[in-house]
Amino acid sequence: MNSVTVYTTNTCRYCVMLKNFLNDQNIPFQEVNVQQDQRSMHKLIAATGQLGVPQTEVNGKWVVGYDPNSIMKALRD
Repeated sequence: MNSVTVYTTNTCRYCVMLKNFLNDQNIPFQEVNVQQDQRSMHKLIAATGQLGVPQTEVNGKWVVGYDPNSIMKALRD
């Protein structure tokens, strides 16, 4: 079973695009809004060195930005 977590903010249009892509592909995911969860924001920065969103953790691998191809590759690996 794949584990997918999408880190978002309230105003990120690429976050919406990414969530729509995952839903269209029937890929279940957990969403973490880093504007509302400061602890997760710090985890994100510690893990990737970046605060920009969207960022997606797929089975322990990080994909920065709206990058459907890299997400699909990470799901296959």
